[in-house]
Amino acid sequence: MDDKFNTAFERLAGTRPTAVNLFWALDLMKSVYQSHKNSSSVFFLLLNKAVQIHQDDINKCEAIANNGVELLKDNSTILTHCNTGQLATGGKGTAFNVIKKGYELGKVKFVYADETRPLLQGSRLTAFELSKAGIPFKLLVDSAAASLFKQNKIDAVIVGADRIAANGDTANKIGTFNLAVLCSHFNVPFYIAAPVTTIDTSIATGDDIKIEMRDKTELSMIQGVQVTNPSYDAYTPAFDVTPNELIAAIITDKKNHKPPY
Repeated sequence: MDDKFNTAFERLAGTRPTAVNLFWALDLMKSVYQSHKNSSSVFFLLLNKAVQIHQDDINKCEAIANNGVELLKDNSTILTHCNTGQLATGGKGTAFNVIKKGYELGKVKFVYADETRPLLQGSRLTAFELSKAGIPFKLLVDSAAASLFKQNKIDAVIVGADRIAANGDTANKIGTFNLAVLCSHFNVPFYIAAPVTTIDTSIATGDDIKIEMRDKTELSMIQGVQVTNPSYDAYTPAFDVTPNELIAAIITDKKNHKPPY
């Protein structure tokens, strides 16, 4: 039994080294297993804990949305990056749920969704969820965002996070840092929406966040089709780190944290 549990634990732990929530949940499951592994009810205890974690995430997503909408102006146009909705969380989402709640309350009128290269989570997932929610939106290539800022078409940027350092530095999908720099230049608020379990107080700054590097084929191929010479090397971080000074607020399920973090 130990071998089976440990194999599953290690396999899951190895999937996303940057996302701290994963390890938080896995450690909870491991604690239950270690305490009851000799019990005939260990499977059901693990199942119950998993259900509790799922319900907790549902509750956290709702609290994040309720806190986040307080920061939005009426009739805002929002830019978002990657996917933060029901396809990425146990509930209705983090940044996505802020947007959804904002739309329902009349605080969000339109959304621009980055396609989010190279895996296209924006165009494949976020667009799908925006469409299902009936929220007006347009897709754009990641590199087109600056032109929207120049035209004063963006009122706020809201994104998720995979890990937040003790000082507020935040790791999120590659391309997030670019948006934070644009927000700073054009005086547009840049918001992070994430549960408190994303805050890793064991690391002081973003310099300590381990960034997952992906296979170069994710860049050189699109859906199995080779689009560039396979012999070319590539720089392929899955995440980048946004410094805390560029973040207007970190929206969590407990409260909206504002500088200094």
